[in-house]
Amino acid sequence: MASHFITLHNGQTIPAIGLGTWQSKPNEVARAVEHALKAGYRHIDCAWAYGNEKEVGEGLRASGVPREEVFITSKLWGTYHGRVEECLDQTLTNLGTTYLDLYLVHWPVALNTNGNHPVIPKRPNGNLDIDESWDLKNTWKGMEAMVKKGKVKAIGVSNFSQMMLEKILPTAEIIPAIELHLYNPELKLIDYLKSKKIVPQAYSPLGSTDSPLLADERATEIAKKRGLKSTSDVLLGYLLAKDIIVLPKSVTPSRIESNLTGALEAYSALTTEDIKVLDGVAAGGKQKRLLMPPWGIDLGFDNWPTQTN
Repeated sequence: MASHFITLHNGQTIPAIGLGTWQSKPNEVARAVEHALKAGYRHIDCAWAYGNEKEVGEGLRASGVPREEVFITSKLWGTYHGRVEECLDQTLTNLGTTYLDLYLVHWPVALNTNGNHPVIPKRPNGNLDIDESWDLKNTWKGMEAMVKKGKVKAIGVSNFSQMMLEKILPTAEIIPAIELHLYNPELKLIDYLKSKKIVPQAYSPLGSTDSPLLADERATEIAKKRGLKSTSDVLLGYLLAKDIIVLPKSVTPSRIESNLTGALEAYSALTTEDIKVLDGVAAGGKQKRLLMPPWGIDLGFDNWPTQTN
């Protein structure tokens, strides 16, 4: 199955359709990864915090696809902003590889390394234990060091707004991953990223659990008009048409396959007018961000309530 590729700022190419592994259970994700690679996927999106990278590695090996043919992304967790290599080494060991194609800072939030929990440390009042003295520039220096050591080919960020990006952009070549979908298109942020030659990724292109996107009337109407098999094809093809990498998640073999084939079919079928219509869905009253962890600090995103820690 031929895939669609996008070229990053450093000249590296990345398959524009990848398999997301967030919320995939350990006893399911190995089979999902194996099936996806056998079905033609060549991009797997992982993260230390997902807690399933060892099983992802099992799926990679079981597929029989050579490591050099697979683009693997993982992410640095908040309790490791000052220990980038330590977190990366755990990921490499669990995946069973010596390098990553892309390594991202998962969130622009440094959590207390010496807190009361290794993943989600909390303060006595129950709020997240954030290291507010930490400078994100230091995180980025640690990420750059991994490129110099040859442990990662490219580095980037995830869940960064323009405000957060501007804290590290003077020295960074960034490939961000943000929540992008029909109801949260982030049109202004996408324009900003393109102005900086930054390639965006959509880690929740179909929405999250119990997402309303698959029942959207406009997307469903366009799917029927263009002879596409499902609304999900439109949701994925819409983002591909805007040169946005999509990372749909599934552990169901048939859905894994249809996400790949359907996205490519929609990419070819959607018209400029279709994209214009879809761009206006959120502004027409359906703007909705589906994932908003209570970080307790201002991340700089529109449509995200300001929280205090």
